Amino acid sequence: MNKTVFALALALAFGGITAVQAQQAPATPAHSMYASQMNWFGGVTYSGAPALDVTAALVEAGGGASHFDFATALVSMLGQDTVNAEVAKLTKQYGKTATDNFIAGMTFAVNDGLKRATEAGVKLPAAPADLKGTKLASTLVTAGTTPDGTWWSGYLFDKALSHDIHVQVMQDIDAKFGHGADENTHKLLNQAMYDVAQALKVKDVRLAALH
Repeated sequence: MNKTVFALALALAFGGITAVQAQQAPATPAHSMYASQMNWFGGVTYSGAPALDVTAALVEAGGGASHFDFATALVSMLGQDTVNAEVAKLTKQYGKTATDNFIAGMTFAVNDGLKRATEAGVKLPAAPADLKGTKLASTLVTAGTTPDGTWWSGYLFDKALSHDIHVQVMQDIDAKFGHGADENTHKLLNQAMYDVAQALKVKDVRLAALH
């Protein structure tokens, strides 16, 4: 099952990766990029406060914290026909296994992120942001777009709950499913959200190098 992460306090309160995390993180070339404040799979890290109200809206769209499903969230945001068309495109581009694992991986990543957030004392607001349908999808496009105009999955995950929790979720995925699973979800989310940006006519969003 090749998957990861949903898509999301930087290390030591938004300051970068800690020494303990550096020892625990997978020994991969991407890991060394933390020295320059880059995410494992590309794109700069986000060092601000997490957008918890937006994360709460995404969780609500996917069925709630107890029953979150990424496919449900996609249909809630974009409609069944649009989702079917995008899944067909990704399947043609990457193959059925990678696409299925991407969707399942996002479900795992969000649920694992919520678990890690609870452990860290991070609570989603009781009232999510008033974002539904394409308004929520457009917000996620904006949230994942780095200052240079490129949409990066890691940047969105940093904003969702924090960079620190994002790292923990990646470590959990690497330990359970392997590093390739982690990369697969980041890669396909980069492409999928770029496609969403084009469909919503969000201008000047660039496709990430990893896609």
